[in-house]
This record gives sequence, structure tokens and C-alpha cells, in this order.
Amino acid sequence: MDKMISENGETTADGSICGYDSLHQLLSANLKPELYQEVNRLLLGRNCGRSLEQIVLPESAISLSSKHDFDLQAVSFSADKEQMRNPRVVRVGLIQNSIALPTTAPFSDQTKGIFDKLKPMIDAAGVAGVNILCLQEAWTMPFAFCTRERRWCEFAEPVDGESTKFLQELAKKYNMVIVSPILERDIDHGEVLWNTAVIIGNNGNIIGKHRKNHIPRVGDFNESTYYMEGDTGHPVFETVFGKIAVNICYGRHHPLNWLAFGLNGAEIVFNPSATVGGLSEPMWPIEARNAAIANSYFVGSINRVGTEVFPNPFTSGDGKPQHNDFGHFYGSSHFSAPDASCTPSLSRYKDGLLISDMDLNLCRQYKDKWGFRMTARYEVYADLLAKYIKPDFKPQVVSDPLLHKNSS
Repeated sequence: MDKMISENGETTADGSICGYDSLHQLLSANLKPELYQEVNRLLLGRNCGRSLEQIVLPESAISLSSKHDFDLQAVSFSADKEQMRNPRVVRVGLIQNSIALPTTAPFSDQTKGIFDKLKPMIDAAGVAGVNILCLQEAWTMPFAFCTRERRWCEFAEPVDGESTKFLQELAKKYNMVIVSPILERDIDHGEVLWNTAVIIGNNGNIIGKHRKNHIPRVGDFNESTYYMEGDTGHPVFETVFGKIAVNICYGRHHPLNWLAFGLNGAEIVFNPSATVGGLSEPMWPIEARNAAIANSYFVGSINRVGTEVFPNPFTSGDGKPQHNDFGHFYGSSHFSAPDASCTPSLSRYKDGLLISDMDLNLCRQYKDKWGFRMTARYEVYADLLAKYIKPDFKPQVVSDPLLHKNSS
């Protein structure tokens, strides 16, 4: 291999590979076709023994992508044909985006700018026939939770607030379920804040909400300054298109969080996120794919794009110099399937809409194939966890008696 390329095909400054899309470009350019196909099989898997097929989208969607300069990709997951059930194909979309204005702009202008930016992307999803669409974590605002400054709380809104009203009209127009992750202000309970996903039905109604279960305290992610762990459990929302759930951002690092949504019957779990390259990028293509395999459901992973610079420098108690940004939000949104196949990711640098057809019959087919539910031994782990949460818990460790024998 004689070159390293970035997202646009150019050599990176440090000679590193940026993102899985770039890795595929690099491999395609430097490997023989048969070897590239084998590497691609290992990286993306095979869906029912085949590579994922591209979806032909209507010209109106492609035109919106070109006019508003966002990445647009569409692929299809299939399932084996069954004798007793018809296919259950649903079209699902993910949107990743950068903020629209600098963080120094008036807050109302920043939110309006994001609305204006997302409108044509949601329109593209609508005209492309997307049934369920998920946006990124805290999509209405910059991800300011590194700063610990309270003024960013002004972006918080009730579940039925401005962003929900904006999306309700589009959900109804396009007969589309929309998952809208926001910074929620709970008006009825002391106006406290939550990191919340609002589920908007295809009739424009609010189906429900889920609050983020796990709150990070790592690096610049000082989110517990603003909100604490959620209190909504692991709800699965039954929509006309299928059963969906939302594992918000940091929850993807917790296998039991993924498991709980599966136990409650989820067929698609969305993971709207805001994470940066220096912290999590090596983990990004692995965790969601593992969750899809282990829990026999589809996963949609969404990450925002760009570097957001804040007016005042901040530190995070890690000994590093003060700085004004989190780092680069690397996008790379993608889908994973229960058969270990996954889509190529969206751009690492650019706004994008990823669309996928998925036959939900694949979920049961892989439960039947691998028998993970049947062989799970939940009672064993329930017993261990019940003991573990008690103050007098003692780990089950069997020591070699010779380890503690006095040497003589």
C-alpha cells in the first residue's frame, strides 16, 4: 500500500486512515479485486450470504442531496423467504449533521439554523419513502455539555416543545415515525433537565419518550452537570412499522442496556450519539454490531459531524491544557444487522442521510439459528446480580492454596 487517503481521497496530514469509508477506498485502490472482496466480507459481513444491495432512490431525493450538499446512501438488508410469514420490510433512515452557526450566535438563531439545515434532509427521507427516521443526540443544539456553563440550559425544551412541533408536521406529511433526541426540560417536576428521545408517531402524535440511562463522566463529557441518569427504564415503542427502542449515546458501552431493550422485544434499536475521534472511534464500528448480533435485532448508529468551538476555554480535570472544543465528531453513521452484516458508514466529515430497507423477519430467523435466548441462562446471572448489589457481596474467587502459603 503506497498511500493514505482521507474522506475526499487525499492523503491525511499524519498519514493516518480516517474512517471506514476511507479504509474501503484505500483497500479498493491497493488490493487485487478478489482479495478486496474477501477483506470487505470480513469488514461488512454478508447478509443472507450476499453483499448488501444498493437501493435506487427517487430523483427528487437525489436532487435534494445535491442541492443541499449532504451525503446520501441507501442499501437493503434481506431475510430468508418463509412459508408461514410474509416479509416485513421497513425503510429506516438516519441523519447526521453539523451545527449550522457558530456557538457564539444567538441561541434562537442557532436552533433555527439547524431546523433549516435538517428540513431538506427530512424531506429527502420523506420522498424516499422512509418509514422510521432517527436524528442524532441533542440535535437541536451544539453539544455544549463539555463546558459546564449553565447558559446552554436555555436550549432545553418540554417534550411537546418547538422541535417536536416542527417534526410533528413532517411526520404527518410523510407518514413517518421520527425519533427526536433533545435536551428536555421537565416542566412538571421542578423544571429539571433530561437527555431524552421523543418518539413521534406517523400521525404526528407523541407516542412516548425515553431518557438516557447511562451518563458519562469521562474526558470532556461532563454531562452530569446538566442531567442525571434517566428514570424511564428500557421502553420499546410499538409503531405501525415495528417495535423500536432508543439506547442513547453512552448506553452503547453497557451490554446489559442493549440486552434489556432486546428482552422487551425491540426489533430496531437506535443509538443517537455525540462522540469524538480521540475518545471512541476504534470502538464505534464494533459495539453496535456486537449488540445486533447478541440481541438479534437491527441497530442504527448515529453520530454528529464537525468540530464545535465554544467561546470560553474549559478543562476536565485530566491534566490537559484548557481548550475550546471537544474534538472532531466523526459522523460515520451506519446500520448493523443480527446476522453480523453492516452497511458502509456515512461520511466522517459531512452531513448525511443513510437509508436502509430491512426485513424484520431476520430478527426471529437469527434467534432460531443461534438460540441465544434459549441458552442465555438468565437465572444464573440474575442470581449473581442480586448478590452483587448487596453491601456484603463477596466475589466468587477460588484461590490456589499455594499462593498464600508462607515461603520457607
